[in-house]
Amino acid sequence: MKMKPYEHPPALYPYREWSLGEDTYEEEHNQRSESVFSLGNGYIGMRGNFEEGYHGTAGTTVAGNYLNGFYDSEPIVYPEGAYGLPAVNQSMLNVTEARIIGLEIEGHTFRMDSGKVHSFRRRLDMQTGLLHREVEWESPAGHRVKLAIRRMVCLRHKHLAAVDYAVTALNFAGTLQFVSALDGEIRRAEASADPRLGSGGGEPSLLPEDSGYDEAAGMLWMRQRTRHTRFALLTAASHRLQAASGRALERQLGGQRISAGYTAEVQRGETVILTKYITYHTSKDYPEEELRDRSAGVLEMAERCGFNGLANEQRAYLDRFWAHTDVEIKDDPALQQGIRFNLFQLLQSTGRDGVTNIAAKGLTGEGYEGHYFWDTEMYMLPFFTYTQPETARKLLEFRYATLGKARERAAELSQKGALYPWRTIDGSENSAYFPAGTAQAHINADIAYAIKQYVQATGDVDFLVSQGAEILFETSRFWADLGFFNPARGGAFCINGITGPDEYTAIVNNNAYTNLMVQDQLNYAYETSLLLEREYPSDYERLRQGIGLIDREAEMWKEAADRMFIPFDDELGIYAQDDTFLSKEKWDFEHTPADKYPLLLHFHPLVIYRHQVLKQADLVMAMFLLGDKFRLVDKIRNYQYYEPLTTHDSSLSPCIHSIISAEIGDLAAAYGYFDRTVRMDLDDINRNAKDGLHMAAMAGSWMSIVNGFGGLRQLGGILCFDPALPEQWQSFRFKVTARGRLLDVFIGSEAVVYTLLEGEELQIRHRGQPVLLLPQQPVLLLPQQPVSLPLARQLEAVIFDLDGVITDTAELHYQAWQALADELGIPFSRAKNERLKGVSRKESLDIVLEDSPLPWTDAERLALAEKKNASYRQQLEQLSPADVLPGILELLDSLAQRGIACGLASASLNAPLILQRLGIASRFQAIADPAALQKGKPDAEIFLTAAELLGVPPRNCIGIEDAAAGIAAIKAAGMQAVGVGSPEQLGAADLLLTSTTELTVEKLLALFGDSGQGKRR
Repeated sequence: MKMKPYEHPPALYPYREWSLGEDTYEEEHNQRSESVFSLGNGYIGMRGNFEEGYHGTAGTTVAGNYLNGFYDSEPIVYPEGAYGLPAVNQSMLNVTEARIIGLEIEGHTFRMDSGKVHSFRRRLDMQTGLLHREVEWESPAGHRVKLAIRRMVCLRHKHLAAVDYAVTALNFAGTLQFVSALDGEIRRAEASADPRLGSGGGEPSLLPEDSGYDEAAGMLWMRQRTRHTRFALLTAASHRLQAASGRALERQLGGQRISAGYTAEVQRGETVILTKYITYHTSKDYPEEELRDRSAGVLEMAERCGFNGLANEQRAYLDRFWAHTDVEIKDDPALQQGIRFNLFQLLQSTGRDGVTNIAAKGLTGEGYEGHYFWDTEMYMLPFFTYTQPETARKLLEFRYATLGKARERAAELSQKGALYPWRTIDGSENSAYFPAGTAQAHINADIAYAIKQYVQATGDVDFLVSQGAEILFETSRFWADLGFFNPARGGAFCINGITGPDEYTAIVNNNAYTNLMVQDQLNYAYETSLLLEREYPSDYERLRQGIGLIDREAEMWKEAADRMFIPFDDELGIYAQDDTFLSKEKWDFEHTPADKYPLLLHFHPLVIYRHQVLKQADLVMAMFLLGDKFRLVDKIRNYQYYEPLTTHDSSLSPCIHSIISAEIGDLAAAYGYFDRTVRMDLDDINRNAKDGLHMAAMAGSWMSIVNGFGGLRQLGGILCFDPALPEQWQSFRFKVTARGRLLDVFIGSEAVVYTLLEGEELQIRHRGQPVLLLPQQPVLLLPQQPVSLPLARQLEAVIFDLDGVITDTAELHYQAWQALADELGIPFSRAKNERLKGVSRKESLDIVLEDSPLPWTDAERLALAEKKNASYRQQLEQLSPADVLPGILELLDSLAQRGIACGLASASLNAPLILQRLGIASRFQAIADPAALQKGKPDAEIFLTAAELLGVPPRNCIGIEDAAAGIAAIKAAGMQAVGVGSPEQLGAADLLLTSTTELTVEKLLALFGDSGQGKRR
């Protein structure tokens, strides 16, 4: 199901490079705005609710405050249970509402739905980390005030948030009253059949215990306890009133809502400010008896700093963040806003303490109940690995901290080693639907892959030795035990009964993604064992004894990797997603209405499982992650097969398709998929931003730029770039950190510029060529002169077909086929002969034998083909240099003079002989062997093979053909296509000529916008 081109809807929020804002308040979209205006610091998350609360009727609201990793658990009720199913479900809790500040002006309560709103402006500033709201409001009695409210969740202080609430009397003198409250009565969301939402319903999870006001600390506080996990939560707040005439009112204590009141007398034009500092502490992190004192200490520190002092700290923190992470897109404000918003929200939602992680919706909503998934390792971790490696390590440390529970889970499934949960908060499996949950054991390999990428990118071998190796070894044990050497597959190592990333295909044997990733993991685990044994013997011995590693266990992992079964379909020339996927009926996309997507909400899982249909990238993702294991032709073939079957019902999918589209040269598709990813929440594409933001898609938008258009891959710790510029952009730039070096990458229309901003010299590769970046000048402390390399396409090679382009042996072929047909007594005509152009000998024989009544065996067919070829080769002896078509020798001379290479991509097995007879064999630096190919034209393989032999990227090649199948093959290879012959057959060519006499080097260079010399070799 090919994704339709994406057209931006009218901007829901004005395009601003460094902020997200709204200039009018639209009640019907209130809940969506609550999500996008969320603030967080990786521990505390606050949705963008108003301090006075929500009083509307047309919209909806979720007053959300969340603490990363703070949860309650409830028993899972199964109508029909089974052994080993998770017993409880954990849910991130919506905790005490502490932002509440009510305002009365001369007895009239400020509310957005009463009085008159003269102006409204809300702005989330991504450079300062502050949420601003400015309202000019007139009470029913005519008192007019200006509110300037600032809110922050402090990035430098894990437990602290603050609200600065300023009121200016515009047209009156009188009394202002503030009521600041803590509200512990949390309404749980309604139960929903949508699996992407929380379970909802049920009894409250937070139970009130005590509350009060600490006079010594000036602290309003409330203590609650989770119903089942019995964690204590202490929420506290302190206040500072700035007014010429103001005082505290009587406090309301007791119950689930406690408050403190303040009053101030104001003159016309005077401003009164109430600053509120908020803390959350739980017994999950600290001994319960310490919670009060810790809260008081944080509030005391906050009051010493003041709101402006905290704001200055926040700005400095973000300045450092953006210095390492910012992505610039020239002259595209929509995408510029989108990518910065996404990176800002990633920062706000990511745990940085080693005991918390990143929920699928971050700290912005209750979708997926605050669970952590594989999203972290496959989507979010790459961003942090290459921009904030210290945070990346903390995320991996979470997996080490929960390794014990992964061991327990493997044992519950009667397996050795460790199996990480599909969805979790504390490390326990929380997925009640095992076909798309526990069966996704690939999460083990995903975590192993993340460890490998992190260690290679950072050089942090200490993590590998102290923690990572144990994860690798225990999860490798799981794979070694789960899989087996299957006699039915010739002794290949098979993994049965699992689900890959595509959740529309469940419980299969030999999911290709899983097997490929496990193969990579087992090899890495083996290499790690050798590394530790050789260079860290004491650590190796500690680990060997600690987990009971037996002799030759690592060698067994290596054997399983070497003999891993990877399903492949020879006829289609593609990797099968699993053992049976290609045998299923394809989904009827043509007759599936648009309102039936996502399919999971409208069709029973069994209906979906029976078809070839994908929720998200599966094998396509493997081609990105393990790109060095696939040839370019494999990526093109597999992408072209699986892309039309993919619904992208998962928000994780479009970014992966964007990356692979860019790699295979389809920049238009890459841009379209990126466009949908980067503004998924800001444009509310999936219509569910109200439930929380899509963290994986946000990280995926960074990957689309850096791994997609930037072409970043890491091979053995070396950063490799193959950049490309979408035609919609003038330029873009990004930064990556690797092994202590900070690298700036600028991609413009003419060149890519690499600048080493920090650290020692760095070796990278640009389009396969080594590039050395030198460090700062030691005296001037200025960056080394940037390295600029050309980006524009330039002609480096021309790849020719043979028959009809270099010479014409079509008549000889016709005579040989005619003689064979006559001998067999079957009809053959020149019309049928036309169908043989550009196809292989085997395929030609199939066409010739179509009218034969006899059932030919493979051996007989092979003998017939050889007989025809012998006749043909005998006629080839007649060829001479005089049979080179007009204009070809002159073209070959011109190409040689300009240093442009020549290759041959002919389906003829006799091509080398023909070139020799023509006297031009030495003119060709590469000849693709059709006998070594999996598929012939119109498949791209033969042209891509020729380009690979020449060492030239396909984008810098021209292919010349005289057959429609050949033109299709050239285009599929990502090359410029020149057709020689009939416009009716060759209309898809980029340049169409009627004969070879018109072929000139100048016309070929013009296809690249170059009338000069081309590429000197």
